Amino acid sequence: MIDQMSSGAGLPEQDSGTSSLGRRAFLFGSASLAALGLAGCVGTGTTMSMAEAKRVYGPLPNERFPVPAADVSKINPKYLRRTVRYDSKEAPGTIIVDPRNYFVYRIEGNDEATRYGANVGRAGFLWSGDAYIGRKAEWPVWTPPREMILRQPEAAPYANGMKPGLDNPLGARVLYLYQDGRYTLFTIYSTIMPETIGKGVSSGCIGLLTQDMVHLYDRTPVNTKVIVLKA
Repeated sequence: MIDQMSSGAGLPEQDSGTSSLGRRAFLFGSASLAALGLAGCVGTGTTMSMAEAKRVYGPLPNERFPVPAADVSKINPKYLRRTVRYDSKEAPGTIIVDPRNYFVYRIEGNDEATRYGANVGRAGFLWSGDAYIGRKAEWPVWTPPREMILRQPEAAPYANGMKPGLDNPLGARVLYLYQDGRYTLFTIYSTIMPETIGKGVSSGCIGLLTQDMVHLYDRTPVNTKVIVLKA
């Protein structure tokens, strides 16, 4: 599904090849370029081996725009996908975002959760509260909101939307957060930039590596509850 609506308050303000360095620079705003951006989880309490990480975060050649393997050497191992103990009374499927620790959890039940490493909003762009997935999209069009264009006039050429692709800040998948029937302007989106995981780089949105985002997206229906904790 291609989404024509705006990405919201905040993607890493992103990547692909060397030819897109200028585009990434303005999307970052005050963030530096270095800061931007299908297997199951390993067992509870275990650390993913490098061989397993290379498999889990390998290329996705069958995507509409083939996704390269993530360079896992650029990720702190604690941010690799895993199953963890997580005491919660929330229903299985609930997503809990912990921006302070750069994690996103999917509640699995029996006091366990799938944990993904994430990038989060930089100072001044943090948001918290209860929401739900109002809609979801694969390879969406990205339209910078008016507020971003005012802050970063370089985004103006994309006021009518940036076409899908690896350069698109939303990437391959996006989950849109809603409250009371209204879009909050915040999303959980995908990035191909492993160096952003565990950092505050965006204008408030939450980014997962594309391989993790595909894993979460496929298991997350519309109306799923999302809790964003305070940083």
